[in-house]
Amino acid sequence: MNRVLNFAPGPSPLPLEVLLEVQKELPDWNGTGISVLEMSHRSKDFMGIYYETVKNLRELYGISDEYEVLFVQGGGHMEFAMVPLNFNFYGTGNYLVNGVWSQKAFKEAVKLGGAAEAARVVNRVPRQDEIAMSEEAGYLYYCSNETVNGIQYHYVPQSEAVLVSDMSSDFLSKPVDISKYGLIYAGAQKNFGPAGLTVVIVKKDLLGNCSPTTPSMLDYLTYANSESMYNTPPTFAIYVSCLVSRWLLDQGGVQEMQRRSVVKSSMLYDVIDGSAGFYTNKVEKDSRSLMNVVFNLADESLNDEFLAKARERNIVNIKGHRIVGGMRASLYNAVTIEATEKLAEFMKDFKASH
Repeated sequence: MNRVLNFAPGPSPLPLEVLLEVQKELPDWNGTGISVLEMSHRSKDFMGIYYETVKNLRELYGISDEYEVLFVQGGGHMEFAMVPLNFNFYGTGNYLVNGVWSQKAFKEAVKLGGAAEAARVVNRVPRQDEIAMSEEAGYLYYCSNETVNGIQYHYVPQSEAVLVSDMSSDFLSKPVDISKYGLIYAGAQKNFGPAGLTVVIVKKDLLGNCSPTTPSMLDYLTYANSESMYNTPPTFAIYVSCLVSRWLLDQGGVQEMQRRSVVKSSMLYDVIDGSAGFYTNKVEKDSRSLMNVVFNLADESLNDEFLAKARERNIVNIKGHRIVGGMRASLYNAVTIEATEKLAEFMKDFKASH
């Protein structure tokens, strides 16, 4: 087996232990004689997987019974629509815009009844004193980690409005006080499982206020009333996420994931900051992401050589997003400290040879 050092922004690496467990169980799950891929989503066996996944998430984040844990499809782009469709009842959505994904969410909300910018900044997160809520604000929305831009909130924005957050790319990477939020959501494909599954954690008393014309599949209450089984959910993605949730608990939970994230990101930022301008990062230091380390080579004519030489060392998927260019190393939970050390060593060697 020749596993590469994969720093992809998503779908991202899964723990090797989980992949091997999937491999072992794939033809015959738990002696049933069938694969999870072939299992009815309403069967006792699959519902057992579903209940364990919800239970493990509640344990990892300390989620109280005041909140529903929902499994939805459609990814972040569908959540951009579902949030305003479900929460416009409470008033105008206010958005903190500081990257690609918060901008996309804001544009979608504008189309669905209007929204307001509570702040707009670049290369950092907005400070609390820069947040200006509109009159009749119903909810405050922000993206906790901008994968493209390499920007992360290291504080929780304060507001009297309902707080909503897209946590797709730092989900389960650190402790979160769920009680501060009305809703958080996350695509699983960064830190929790394969693509195709979106987790929504929403306060129960906020549900049930959609317009009567809202399609059933865009109403969170539909999922809450059916244990996310209104239609066939992404069963295989839920199964793999269940295995990942077990792995996270075995590793020490979100506290340990946060410790590792600090160690891994510090390695790369230290190389960048100590390179005398050979590598640069434009994000303000107190807004730098622990999940996605973005950087540029001062001489961009070296980009292709940098990527080719990295591939020779088995280092892959570090090319930056097409919108911003440069490089990006994503350090999600399954990316090891050892893999990050090898990337840091390569970056030092590449600078030394140029």
